[in-house]
Amino acid sequence: MASRSEAGVLGKIWKSWLIPGGLLLAVAVGLVNSSILARVAPSITFYYFAIFACGILLAWRFNSSRLLFSLLVLLLAERAVEFFSGGQTHSGPGHTAVVLVAVLVPMNFLALAAMRERGLTIAGIPPRFALLFVQSVLFAVVCRPGTGEAAASAPGVGPSGSVPLWTLLSFGAAAAVFVWRFFQTHKPIEAGFLWSLAAVFLWLYFGPIGAAADCYVATAGLILVASLIETSYVLAYHDELTGIPGRRAFNDALLSLDQNYAIAIVDIDHFKKFNDTYGHDVGDQVLRMIASRLAEVGGEGKAFRCGGEEFAIIFRDTAAKDAAEVLEQLRERIQNSAFRTRGSERRRALDAADAERRADNDRRKAATRKSRKIALTVVPESLSVTVSIGVAEPNTRYREPEQVIQAADQSLYRAKQAGRNRVEIASTTPLRLTRNKSAGASRH
Repeated sequence: MASRSEAGVLGKIWKSWLIPGGLLLAVAVGLVNSSILARVAPSITFYYFAIFACGILLAWRFNSSRLLFSLLVLLLAERAVEFFSGGQTHSGPGHTAVVLVAVLVPMNFLALAAMRERGLTIAGIPPRFALLFVQSVLFAVVCRPGTGEAAASAPGVGPSGSVPLWTLLSFGAAAAVFVWRFFQTHKPIEAGFLWSLAAVFLWLYFGPIGAAADCYVATAGLILVASLIETSYVLAYHDELTGIPGRRAFNDALLSLDQNYAIAIVDIDHFKKFNDTYGHDVGDQVLRMIASRLAEVGGEGKAFRCGGEEFAIIFRDTAAKDAAEVLEQLRERIQNSAFRTRGSERRRALDAADAERRADNDRRKAATRKSRKIALTVVPESLSVTVSIGVAEPNTRYREPEQVIQAADQSLYRAKQAGRNRVEIASTTPLRLTRNKSAGASRH
């Protein structure tokens, strides 16, 4: 089961890596190398302007300075090559412009990716505009007539001899950084920058001017826009802390359930004690660890974070009894996992400094010394974590997903009352849709 789950996770990673950026670029390559490119040239021009116009509007609507300035980099680069080339990119200012674009676009993408997204604010816009202004001045100075002859003699790798071999270093270095960042963070924007950069390279390699150039540059912009939309989808449907699907994805999954399914509600035992004793940083680590185990549940189950320390697992085409067997294995894996805290030494130092600071305040206020006494908490290297689980399936007494969830919730409450760290299957007694607030308050 675990190997199948791991294969599924890897499959999702590779899917998010290739789609939509790789797919969009493949379509553009197919179009450019087909015989219909000349016949659809007016449509390519419309495609070019539509992408940048819509992309800038979306960047404004999503408050994304990163997308806005990435599109401006592409637009200015393409316009600069066309302006300085005069139809000639083999030599002279046109060739110099191509060389500068081959160096500066990867550097700009790396800089924009590294900058923290601050939205379209007064504080965030000036540094990025300054970056583009300095490069525009550089273009105007270096590409003026009479300064491009030295660059013209550089060896080329493109069919038109436009891209010197040494400029591949900038593309290769930037690509390596984006690949590393994506497999570290799994963020769509990193894959978007890489595939957009690949489109820029094909633009410069196969011809910096013409219909093919417009197609590749527009596709580079489209890939960036698609990565923004994909990022928004991930933020909307996935829990940011744990990385697994969140409440909205869970609600959507409920709408597509058939008659045969099981729903499990998972709750971390004594989670409030973790936060109160060791702090919210350790609590977040516990949540991430539990989520990673739930994502590997097996049995065709899919895990969701519903809020706080509560998770849900949907088993399609699975009876509650069969799901309970899978959940028991999951419970044992969590119980036997050695949860090691990160940054415990740093937390000890921070706690000690905070305790000393507060103790000084206590000494200054002797009248309230007892009420301000500080206990120094030491975070252990490893912690024991367990979960309680309730699982239910639809039957003649409760058929709607909301009723099944409540049945699983009540069985979870029984697991808590029976000593925690156990799996309970829902009974078949009638249920009311009014949630028992006292039961939910007593879980922890």
